[in-house]
Amino acid sequence: MEKLKITEPTMIDLLGGTNKVARLCQVSSASVAQWRQNGIPHGKLLFLAARIEKESNGLVTRQDMFPGTWHFIWPELLKRNAFGLQGDIDEE
Repeated sequence: MEKLKITEPTMIDLLGGTNKVARLCQVSSASVAQWRQNGIPHGKLLFLAARIEKESNGLVTRQDMFPGTWHFIWPELLKRNAFGLQGDIDEE
């Protein structure tokens, strides 16, 4: 199954637009407008990732946004079975 890829400007729109994202991240609207051109800074994307996942109804997941590191950032997302953690980590 192919993963959905969305652009960072689309992520900002999904979250309610420039002004709302600026309030969420406690930055100026001008900063968020620059993110539309230059990309969302890594730390801010980490901060927004769960909300993006929620607002997209799971179409864009934290695993999609951070394919090589999500399991370190959000270990609670690892699937569990009777023997512990499943090997559901994509190595990149």
